Amino acid sequence: MTTANRRTDMTTRMLVESAVLIGIATVLNEFIAFKAPWAFGGSVTLGSMLPLVLISWRWGTRQGLFSAFVFALLQMMIGFSNVTYGQNITQMVGIALLDYVLAYTSYGLARVFRGKIKNDAVALGAGIVLVGALRFVCHFLSGWMIWDALWPNEHGLSGAVYSLIYNGGYIVPDVFIAVVAGLLLFVPMRRYWLGEDVARR
Repeated sequence: MTTANRRTDMTTRMLVESAVLIGIATVLNEFIAFKAPWAFGGSVTLGSMLPLVLISWRWGTRQGLFSAFVFALLQMMIGFSNVTYGQNITQMVGIALLDYVLAYTSYGLARVFRGKIKNDAVALGAGIVLVGALRFVCHFLSGWMIWDALWPNEHGLSGAVYSLIYNGGYIVPDVFIAVVAGLLLFVPMRRYWLGEDVARR
């Protein structure tokens, strides 16, 4: 196989894998989730971020960010009614960016600690926690600066406190589940996670 053909083959494989994993992430996020009894809202998923984390770890941060961006756009399309709750263009753009584009695209940064932390499993766990924290910050800011103005909470809490509790109630357990599941999958699938089954790009 020539170098050009090998490159084409790897690109095709990367795109197909990415499409399949984005689909799995969408199914996990939309259909395999539950309402946490302790949370004010939101849904806890069974590791919906993991397929996107896997793309980043196998194919690199650039492909990870692109795939996570595509996933973010899909989520925005599915939940577009949330964007239309904004009372003006500024609020609508803010919701689109903070609750969707920036929040989910951050998943593509999951391999940031790979090579910087000697233990790959620790690097994976740290990466999942980081992107989960970045998503939390986006939702927290949206809840505090936009949603509180649209619908002040009925608990009499300040916008910042309510957003902290609301978003933390489902994102923290979501990240915890992703870390546990990710580490359990990493052990038997280490070679696959590290992309050792494909030619280095």
